[in-house]
Amino acid sequence: MRRRIGFLAIAVLAGCLTLNSSAITQTPSTENATSAPDDAVMITVLLKHDQSRPLSEINAQLEKQGYYKAFPPAGVEVVSWYIMMGIGQVVTLRFPAARLREVNRVIENSAWGAYRTEFYPTYDYKAVGITQHDKAQRGG
Repeated sequence: MRRRIGFLAIAVLAGCLTLNSSAITQTPSTENATSAPDDAVMITVLLKHDQSRPLSEINAQLEKQGYYKAFPPAGVEVVSWYIMMGIGQVVTLRFPAARLREVNRVIENSAWGAYRTEFYPTYDYKAVGITQHDKAQRGG
């Protein structure tokens, strides 16, 4: 399991770096942008609830493991944080690529046991998608 997570962290970083370089050809919106370093990456973390346990038990475990104090680490931007009913929490983070290991370790140390986790490289496509939709609506 540890090997799989290590491989996953490397794959996420490689994917983020690849996405960062290919995203240069797209013009992202600066509408909600915050200042981020040039090497910033985004990942979406799925924190899947263990549905065999009541929420009060999951929250007690998270509290005991220090999840609420440790996640997200200081200086890591929370882009979005939603509850997906029937699944759990979906958190998108932005941070310097060099902090990937730190973010992963915080989750390993404080969320495992209460949640099953999945990580996905993420990039902001909203402005591009809306532009493409608007262009199609105009017939161009």
